[in-house]
Amino acid sequence: MKKRVMVQLAISDGIKSVFEGRDDIEVEQFTELSEDNIYQHIGNYDAAILGGAAFTPRLIEAADKLRVVSRFGVGYDAVDVPALTKAGIPLTIAGIANSVTVAEHALYFMLALAKQALAYDRETRTGNWAVRWDLPAFDLAGRRVLVLGFGKIGRRLVNRLVAMEMEVLVHDPYVVQDGIRTAGATPVDDWRARLGEIDFLSINCMKNKETNGMVAAPELAAMKATAYVVNTARGGIVDEGALYDALKSKSIAGAGIDPFVVEPATADNPLFELDNIIVSPHSAGVTQESVFRMGQIAAQNVVDCFDGRLDPANVINTEVLD
Repeated sequence: MKKRVMVQLAISDGIKSVFEGRDDIEVEQFTELSEDNIYQHIGNYDAAILGGAAFTPRLIEAADKLRVVSRFGVGYDAVDVPALTKAGIPLTIAGIANSVTVAEHALYFMLALAKQALAYDRETRTGNWAVRWDLPAFDLAGRRVLVLGFGKIGRRLVNRLVAMEMEVLVHDPYVVQDGIRTAGATPVDDWRARLGEIDFLSINCMKNKETNGMVAAPELAAMKATAYVVNTARGGIVDEGALYDALKSKSIAGAGIDPFVVEPATADNPLFELDNIIVSPHSAGVTQESVFRMGQIAAQNVVDCFDGRLDPANVINTEVLD
């Protein structure tokens, strides 16, 4: 009897590359992703590859046959992990499939902000070459950046920032601090105490109860008026209302924001009124290469589970493997 896989997004070339040739697996794409619709069908599937739709305790309880849940990507804040763990179902993620991609996007934000990319493009088209003197760009070399998070993405970003000859500070109490030093950066314990010294604050940590809203009005007020915030992690880690106030009053110089609290972000988001912010549509982890890799690894996690050789490094709730 064939194993059935529910895919809650487009079946990409990366996904196809793994499932093609597996006559024992049947793959079906779901496009109507309301909880009620998934609830009606989830009991018929042995695995689910998730996009951005929520995977709730109600769905997990109805998933009688489910052996593995595989995220297309690395974030899983829309998945109820405790409910999966209680049911004995592993949650897998796409490993380092988009780690380089997100690290590059964070660096892109920093370069675009430092080089006044938006203003220069806009003003050059009008013939205003004086903008280069009125709004001077600056070098990243020699600037101080604080990276919050030294995981798969953070450590790759740190490598790139060190290569840019920046002074790199890192806060991550959950990693071996010597690893930060080996990467050429300086570990810091009390990151809030260093906010007044930095030129860039880069958010590269997971969103959870500890990090949600961790960069709010007090933190932004502690930064220099010439400093910038870059968030390529999750919406809500930086308080959007506080960020708007700081940018509007120019108590910080600018920001680069990829994720938002409400997604897709609507046109009336107050941040979009401002000219000292550069934004993207939660696309930091999305490139031609990363989309292939994420699909490939998401599908491989399913196949590996079926074949009894699931890689624990890609499993979030590893306790179910016991």
